[in-house]
Amino acid sequence: MKVKLPGRNDPCPCGSGKKYKKCCIDKK
Repeated sequence: MKVKLPGRNDPCPCGSGKKYKKCCIDKK
């Protein structure tokens, strides 16, 4: 099952409310 990665400026899917690039982008 593939997870669709969010764009760099999209809200982070972890639910922190931060932008993906400022949050979980290094956890790919």
